Amino acid sequence: MKISDGFDARRLRPKGPSNWRSRLVLTIAALITLCGLLMTLTGLASLIGHSPALGELNASPAGAALIAGLGLLVTWLGGWMWRRRRRYMRQPLGLSMSAHLMKKHD
Repeated sequence: MKISDGFDARRLRPKGPSNWRSRLVLTIAALITLCGLLMTLTGLASLIGHSPALGELNASPAGAALIAGLGLLVTWLGGWMWRRRRRYMRQPLGLSMSAHLMKKHD
């Protein structure tokens, strides 16, 4: 059987989903986590007694504690986004079968 010149085997394979959207969300989640860590460290540094890094906002202990708490919250949010997107990326996109219907290999 002769193979024609216009044959392309790549057309026979199903095209996988593009993951640029997932990579963008992962990048944003990493940046959010990094900003949260920086906020937490800034608040903790002001609580310890170093010079205030954010001016009047964290010059008082209550403001510094607020910045540290918000930083922890933002860090948690970024980590949650990261874990959720990674779990989504690792899910199989095809049909799922129940485990008891699969072929048993002894």
